[in-house]
Amino acid sequence: MMSPNQTRRRALLAAAALASLSPAAPAWAQALKQTAKAAGPARIVIVGAGVGGASTAKYLKLFSPGLDVTLIDRNPNYVRHYGSSEVVVGTKTIEDMTVSYDALKSKYGVKVVQDTVTGLDPDRKEVVGEAGRYPYDKLVVAPGVELLYDAVPGYSAELAATKIPSGWIAGPQTVLLAKQLQAMPEGGTFVIVSPPNPYRCPPGPYERTALVTEWCAKHNPRAKIINLDPKNDFVTDATMILGWNRLYGYPIPKAYQEKLAPFASPGRADCALEWVTEKEGGRTLSIDPDRMIVKTVGGDVKADVLNIVPPMHAADVALRMGLADKTNFCPVNRVDFQSTIIPEVYVIGDASIADAMPKSGFSANTQAKNTARAIVETLAGRELPEPAWSNTCYALAGHDYGIFVADVFRIIEGKIARTNTRERYQFLTAGATEQALAAMYLDSWMNTITEDSFG
Repeated sequence: MMSPNQTRRRALLAAAALASLSPAAPAWAQALKQTAKAAGPARIVIVGAGVGGASTAKYLKLFSPGLDVTLIDRNPNYVRHYGSSEVVVGTKTIEDMTVSYDALKSKYGVKVVQDTVTGLDPDRKEVVGEAGRYPYDKLVVAPGVELLYDAVPGYSAELAATKIPSGWIAGPQTVLLAKQLQAMPEGGTFVIVSPPNPYRCPPGPYERTALVTEWCAKHNPRAKIINLDPKNDFVTDATMILGWNRLYGYPIPKAYQEKLAPFASPGRADCALEWVTEKEGGRTLSIDPDRMIVKTVGGDVKADVLNIVPPMHAADVALRMGLADKTNFCPVNRVDFQSTIIPEVYVIGDASIADAMPKSGFSANTQAKNTARAIVETLAGRELPEPAWSNTCYALAGHDYGIFVADVFRIIEGKIARTNTRERYQFLTAGATEQALAAMYLDSWMNTITEDSFG
């Protein structure tokens, strides 16, 4: 008879093997090959080579190899945002986050161009870049989000690059934040300012809070970690709060007592983690960068390390192209994500208005596949199939404690709506094995979606 440790080890290994399987690139391609003929040599230009843009380029070539696909980005490679909080706490490096476009070029024949797009000429159907102009028959725009540093009084892009990093777009700021955490004085205070809705990666600020708390427990045990929030809840809040409680002694807030108390451990008075909600005065009014003070509705908070995740909207290139409405995000037709402002242009990923779908890498990937298929079907003169999308957001409450939210979406009464009726989240009754499995699923998902999008 196996011991509990042996049983757990076998379960973990089996789950890791399952989670490491590729997320259905062949299945998508095979499904279309059963019904589709080549769409012809149309010119498709894609602006933005993150998960959404790269996935679109790859799947267009899978679905219809004869298409002329050009992928434009200002960067020579992609630095992935998902998983980048692990760079902050030193379990991953920024090199681990860096992804090449070589496979898109060599395996699929995608033309990858490094250029900064400055605008759009919709009459001539040309993308305007600093280095040239790119004619298209269909255009896909997947630019991600722009961080609005100046929306936080006292903050700026210069401060983010030098003293008070955001690190919400992975790169030098992420590395700077990691160095600041390592250099934080013994017993210092790490402050995270969470963003208002909508923002990219809904569980992200709270995962970063957890991982920094875990790091400090090992390396700076008298430190405090404070999350200042303009909101009163967040996606995965119940399961994340339960993780905070079990791992760090976080007292269950009154608003969650009825739901979580049966599963929680007693809170500790010396818990290093504090989440200050909007009701408790957590909304930031301004910052004093010289004194490293955050002025909130509830009073001043002094930081030794300050990490601000500012408000965001669609990347500026989408605004320069004229694709955004007064919300500064981009309205789209829900069936194919074609812009409702400029025809023959599709906007996917974080920049689009996708109703119930979160702004996540998983969402961008599944939107890309549906939009690529819609483009191929449209070029071939066929009716578009009814679309469906999915999303799973994974997050860590600790290195061996994973949580998630999983959803399926369809169009209901003209809007993209969640259709799954079963539990969306990890069960509150989940034990150590399930939590460890979810952490392994997260790591496997990051590998497989990177391969699915770029490999």
